[in-house]
Amino acid sequence: MLASHLKIGNATVARAWREYGVQPWKSETFKFSTDPELVGKVTDVVGLYLAPPENAVVLCVDEKSQIQALDRTAPMLPLRIGDAEKRTHDYKRHGTTTLFAALEIATGHVTGAVKPKHRRQEFLAFLRQLDRAYPDVELHLVMDNYATHKTPEVKTWLEKHPRFHVHFTPTPGSWLNLVEVWFGIIEPSWVVERLLIQQGDWSCGSTSEVR
Repeated sequence: MLASHLKIGNATVARAWREYGVQPWKSETFKFSTDPELVGKVTDVVGLYLAPPENAVVLCVDEKSQIQALDRTAPMLPLRIGDAEKRTHDYKRHGTTTLFAALEIATGHVTGAVKPKHRRQEFLAFLRQLDRAYPDVELHLVMDNYATHKTPEVKTWLEKHPRFHVHFTPTPGSWLNLVEVWFGIIEPSWVVERLLIQQGDWSCGSTSEVR
């Protein structure tokens, strides 16, 4: 269209785009943060990643909600020599579920739990799970500013467990939380499906743990 409008050849337009680095088919996004503590929070979180405290564990904590809980209509057929793994093309719906996860920065190990919802009750249960999973060690939790993370009940629980230290990402700035990278890896439906199926009864009422 541009070539026709300028009455020149398509090759001429392509050469000009290459020469000047113009890529009109690409589109990217940007976001400005209005958080007055932006610099301080970024410095705090990145500092944890680059130089974590001695004798402490840094965990990136978040939840992925509204995951479609799908089940195939027949068991998967396993991989065999000369034959690929097979799944039925249709599935059954079991509503939605929520995956809570804590990514350990030093090792990449993920502690998680599948919950029916993502309210303060479920988040408190996940904090208790982390309390059991990491006994007798200082824990530094990187979290976003989701309202569930800041309810009075959660604040009270954290005050009673002083070895838990919370570091909030800027608003908005959840991209700074590295567990988001892990969520991106498991985002394809087949990965989430396998993750949930491993839990057995993973319908909306499930509170199975993911390790």
